Amino acid sequence: MSARDLFTFRNRHFRAAVGVTAAILIVTVIGGFIVLPFAQPWVQFANAWDAICSAAGLPQRTAIVAAPEQTGRLSEVVLTSSTLSRSSQEAIGRGATLAQRCAICHGPTGISRADSPNLAGQYSAVIYKELHDFRSGARTNAVMSPFAVNLTDQEIADLSNYYAYLPRLPAYHPTPQLPKPNIVIYGAPMRGIAPCGSCHGSLDNKIGSPWLEGQSEAYMKAQLQAFASGERRNDISQQMRNIARAMTPQEIEQAAAYYASQPADVVKAVD
Repeated sequence: MSARDLFTFRNRHFRAAVGVTAAILIVTVIGGFIVLPFAQPWVQFANAWDAICSAAGLPQRTAIVAAPEQTGRLSEVVLTSSTLSRSSQEAIGRGATLAQRCAICHGPTGISRADSPNLAGQYSAVIYKELHDFRSGARTNAVMSPFAVNLTDQEIADLSNYYAYLPRLPAYHPTPQLPKPNIVIYGAPMRGIAPCGSCHGSLDNKIGSPWLEGQSEAYMKAQLQAFASGERRNDISQQMRNIARAMTPQEIEQAAAYYASQPADVVKAVD
């Protein structure tokens, strides 16, 4: 049989190969662009075309979020690389005075002993966004919401600049010989999970993403679980909700434990 006859539909083997390849392609397209998008319980699509657009990363006007996600406010904060990029000594001083009211939970030097976030050295844009979200109701907490509701824009900026000015808890992992969790360094590409470190430090930082080194393990687990359940929803474009939903309980444990792995003596030395 010549090469010309080999790649023609007169060759039954060639016909079979093309048929199998076409069938696999069709099943893959249907599964990836229609079945899997409709399998998302938190999103409702008006038709198959919207599901295809969603899978392709294109905006769809008729796709709506399921009922649990429709209630409550969304974050309206817009962050750029220049947000609070310059702080004055006067602003830091005003923030230090305001921060005395925060010390009972976040510590007198921004290092908490109460499973509240460590704010010392946190990016100013992060604190700025979260305080605005607490004030607007986009994020709620029994303690923080009443505190933030009466803050002015200037006071929020001053607090953000003050805490960003404080020395950060040094990154330290007591067992450096152990490999970092895959979810932190590599993520899970097949499930659409970017590496934690690509936004939250270790690898890179994304504007508005908090520095996680040394944060409370209990706090980080609680926030990931809140994102996964939709209880917390002040992440723009649902980026953290989508990631947390796709993470396994073991991955949540690993990420929280890794970022929180700060020995007690380091905390005492800083606090």
